[in-house]
Amino acid sequence: MSKFKSNNKIISLFSGAGGMDIGFEMAGFQTAVAVEFDKSCCKTLNKNKPNLSVIQGDISKITTEQILKTAKLKPTEAALVIGGPPCQSFSLAGKRMGMDDPRGMLVLEFIRVVRESLPVAFVMENVKGMVNWEGGKAIDAIMNEISEPIIFEGQEYSYKVTKNVLNAANYGASQFRERVFIVGNRINKTFQFPKATHSKNETPNLFGDNNRKYNTVWDAIGTLPKADEPSETALRISKTIKDRIVNYGY
Repeated sequence: MSKFKSNNKIISLFSGAGGMDIGFEMAGFQTAVAVEFDKSCCKTLNKNKPNLSVIQGDISKITTEQILKTAKLKPTEAALVIGGPPCQSFSLAGKRMGMDDPRGMLVLEFIRVVRESLPVAFVMENVKGMVNWEGGKAIDAIMNEISEPIIFEGQEYSYKVTKNVLNAANYGASQFRERVFIVGNRINKTFQFPKATHSKNETPNLFGDNNRKYNTVWDAIGTLPKADEPSETALRISKTIKDRIVNYGY
C-alpha cells in the first residue's frame, strides 16, 4: 500500500481530450502518459497540457514497453491505468456487434496494457450496454481475463475486480448518463463505489445521509448568455436523440 501512496502516476489510455484525466488529477494523481488515436484530440491535449507526454496512434500497434518508457515508469510502478475504450460496439444505439467489432476488441488492448504494466489499480469506463451485451458475454470475458494471475519476475500478481453502473446525475452532474465502471487492484482491497450524493427528491438515503435534489441543466447553464437559434443540423440530431430515448430508454 505504501507504493500506492508514494507514486501517483497514471497511464491514460483512449484519452480523448483528457476529461477522465482531469477528474483523477483533481483527486491528486498525475498523468504520466496519454495514448490517443485521434489527431485532433492529441492537439487538444498538447495545447492544454504542453508538458504531458502524448502518444498518438493505434493502441494495438503500441507496445506496453513503449508506453512505460514514455511515462518514465517500470512495470509495477504506475498507480493507475485508466481509460474508456471505444464504446460504439456496446451502445444500445449501435449495431451491438460488441467483441466481434474491431472497436470492441480494443477493450482487450486495455487489459493487455494493465497486465503488462501491472499498475496498483485500474479503472475502465464504458457504456451501460456492455453489461447486457449477449447476456453479459462481453463483461464476463473482461472480468475473467483481467482477473487471471500474472507472473512477473518470479512473483505472482492478480487483480481483485468489481463493477458497477453509475449515473452521473446521482453525483451532481446535470445529465442522466449511465456508465459501467470496472475497477481492479492488486493489493487485495475491496473497492467501495462512492455513495450517491443526489437523487430525484431531496431525501435521506439508507445510510442516513441527505441526498440533494438532482441538478438541472438550468442549474449548470442558466446564467449563460442567450443561445443562437439551433441550426437545421442540430435540430435533426436532436430528433435522433429523442427517438433513441423513446426506443431504448436513455
